[in-house]
Amino acid sequence: MAKAKKTASRTPKKAPKKKPASGAPDANLLVDLLKWAKQAGADSADALFVNGESISVAQRLGKREKLESSEGRDLGLRVFVGQRQAFVSSTDFAPAALRVLASRAVDMARAVPEDPTCGIAPEELLAGSWPDLDLDDKSRPTAKKLLAMAAEAEDAARATKGVTNSEGAEAGWGRTAIMLAASNGFTGGYRRSGYSLSCAVLAGEGTGMERDYEWSSAVHLEDLMAATKVGRNAGKFAVRRLNPRKAQSARVPVIYDRRVSGGLIGHLAGAINGRAVARGTSFLKDKMGERIFATGIRILDNPLRKRGLGSRPFDAEGLPTTRTAVIDDGVLTTWLLDLAAARQLNLEPTGHASRGVSGPPSPTTSNFYLEKGKVSVEDLIGDIKSGLYITDMIGFGVNGVTGDYSRGASGFWIEKGKLAWPVSGITVAGNLKDMFLNMTPANDLQFKSSTNAPTVRIEGMTVAGS
Repeated sequence: MAKAKKTASRTPKKAPKKKPASGAPDANLLVDLLKWAKQAGADSADALFVNGESISVAQRLGKREKLESSEGRDLGLRVFVGQRQAFVSSTDFAPAALRVLASRAVDMARAVPEDPTCGIAPEELLAGSWPDLDLDDKSRPTAKKLLAMAAEAEDAARATKGVTNSEGAEAGWGRTAIMLAASNGFTGGYRRSGYSLSCAVLAGEGTGMERDYEWSSAVHLEDLMAATKVGRNAGKFAVRRLNPRKAQSARVPVIYDRRVSGGLIGHLAGAINGRAVARGTSFLKDKMGERIFATGIRILDNPLRKRGLGSRPFDAEGLPTTRTAVIDDGVLTTWLLDLAAARQLNLEPTGHASRGVSGPPSPTTSNFYLEKGKVSVEDLIGDIKSGLYITDMIGFGVNGVTGDYSRGASGFWIEKGKLAWPVSGITVAGNLKDMFLNMTPANDLQFKSSTNAPTVRIEGMTVAGS
């Protein structure tokens, strides 16, 4: 069996205690909860605390449409009795309630079937220290400020010539405090903030109306796209879609705009998830160590990116996180593994565990992205005599077992190296194995979400139109 790249680091047996994240309970409460679980009969246990607050506002046609504020905190406990595990969660943090919670969790674990892959991390695999990733800008905006941002975005969009209606603009803020503690000695916590701004408008009249949008998200407010730019882009994108045509069915080069190209490597993330590989339900299950992209292609997962939307200093099982090239020079180098998936595949965990308070961990990406290429978007398109430039995708038609791909799309038809006219109501089809091998990235990578890619070109896809 091919071996995945080993990324877990060896650390001292006792992970140092970390200061609790602001908004989290005292670490002693989690320690006490673990102690009560052990007293009830658990062999080991871990506890996850999540405290969140958020504000969300919306404006449509110059009027406030939504103003929501929420706060909540949850505590999840996972216990192990031999090779059995159980999960419970609570919003009641009273010691008496948590003692009962721990006892019930142990009773549940004794009643479920054995799972040979379950269990917390051995002490030698735990993260002993981690860097400050600057994940909290430490400010809390007022609803008035968020409403002003939404208003500025929508006003800019509606001022665009050709825009005739609006679906509105939304702005939001949130902050989450996270703490994890386990009976293996791990204790760690951190906070993250997040801002978002979006706007969607319509252009044209009657049955000829077209819709488009723009959005931005960031950990720090200062990294968010300016509200006026969000609005102007939304208006511009909607107007340029007016008067679309049907495309003729053909086999042509297809360009995925960077607004939608991240979905392609999102399919890769699903295919290299260790759980899918262990079940045999991934079209890449036999491709470890093989070239699945063109020479020179690198796709990275970097949980340690400062201010990254998917960054985390340690994973949900207390393991260290590391920057990893999952595709290096076109070659698949590793699966995404939590402890259970690693045990199923007889490999080392890669620090990709994620979880909520009421369920088990599972592997996931952090900041997952295709590195930018060396050519401009103009050069990527320049030699295409006839092809398709996609700006929006519709539906989900991807078979994770075979890699077969078929999705609705709209965008622009390419003629003689230029965007010629808008097209809609078309379908693009292929197989992800072939699409990956025939992918060429442009040099316009942006980090707008936790999964990103530059504009990419894929040769020889089937376009079904009129």
